[in-house]
Amino acid sequence: MATIRHARDPENMLKSLPPGVWVLGFVSLLMDISSEMIHSLLPMFLVGTLGASMLTVGLIEGVAEATALITKVFSGVLSDYLGRRKGLALLGYALGAFTKPVFALATGLGAVVAARFVDRIGKGIRGAPRDALVADLTPPALRGAAFGLRQSLDTVGAFAGPLLATGLMLLWANDFRAVFWVAVVPGALAVALLGFGLREPPPTAGAVRRNPLRREALRRLGPGYRWVVGLGAIFTLARFSEAFLVLRAQQVGVPMALVPLVMVAMNLVYAASAYPFGKLSDTMSHRKLLALGLVVLIVSDLVLAAAGGWPLLLLGVALWGVHMGMTQGLLAAMVAGTAPAELRGTAYGLFNLVSGVAMLVSSAVAGLLWDSFGSQATFLTGAAFCALTLGVLAWRRAGGAPAAR
Repeated sequence: MATIRHARDPENMLKSLPPGVWVLGFVSLLMDISSEMIHSLLPMFLVGTLGASMLTVGLIEGVAEATALITKVFSGVLSDYLGRRKGLALLGYALGAFTKPVFALATGLGAVVAARFVDRIGKGIRGAPRDALVADLTPPALRGAAFGLRQSLDTVGAFAGPLLATGLMLLWANDFRAVFWVAVVPGALAVALLGFGLREPPPTAGAVRRNPLRREALRRLGPGYRWVVGLGAIFTLARFSEAFLVLRAQQVGVPMALVPLVMVAMNLVYAASAYPFGKLSDTMSHRKLLALGLVVLIVSDLVLAAAGGWPLLLLGVALWGVHMGMTQGLLAAMVAGTAPAELRGTAYGLFNLVSGVAMLVSSAVAGLLWDSFGSQATFLTGAAFCALTLGVLAWRRAGGAPAAR
């Protein structure tokens, strides 16, 4: 008990986290700087430079993110079968780094779609093995904090990238391609840090390779795990791609060079809140924290629907970031807590497969609603899905689903 109380102190808890968790966090930070320098500008590049419609943006974002999430199934299963995870994570980060120059060279929609697709395949390959590595490296009592820290560092990169993109756009008179070239550097550094900076835990002695997708293995992913998968899918339906936050900012009159500041604001709040809420999830009811996160997202959607200028726009974006900080690390910790250790890669992969299908649907519907009825309809529909998810959580509390923590 003395050890547990000692670990609850925030400073001591950070010191107690394994070095590998910090390495994975800083790898995520560097790759997110690289990716978000491009992604914070990509919707405007697609619409303004390449002439794409809002529906096209929604479909590209949905297919890209769904590709990443679906790919996680195969990389997660393979990492469980091999009993090794670092190699797959390294391959995924390398693919992401190698696609960055394509955005700078693209002259048509096809090249952008291809680069986005391959980049997301890389994200999918690295995602499940990386999350499983965090769980493998961390004792159960610190998992919420570990996932929160990794997510926090990841999100520091997610706001540093747009911030850097904004400065370079102002400096270079809205030269998209020059900014895209700069994004190549942090991506390469992420690959180098993972390759040389992380030592993977040795595989279990005497472990026998078995197919993680065989029926008897999948049966070990019980009702609690299946409930987390279903809940994650509904969460994804309620929260479409952040590309629509960028487009909403442009719609309310934010100058083009300053639009990336929207993602800076969202990710700054996300980064600041992910670790505290991750740490809180180690001691608080998961269901209550998820419900609070949904309430925050409902308010965010309503504010964004009503926004006519900077003040309400920034409030809505900040609330979106709070929601992300409350829920994303928590869902990852819930997967780790409901899956056997030798099936963690598979568990994360299947979780993200279902979430990937939901992301494709939600982003496509968001783009279609925007084109057909305007931006308000997109955000109001998101709020309605949040309310539906709250209803599902209430049903679980009443005894309609497996017991919750």
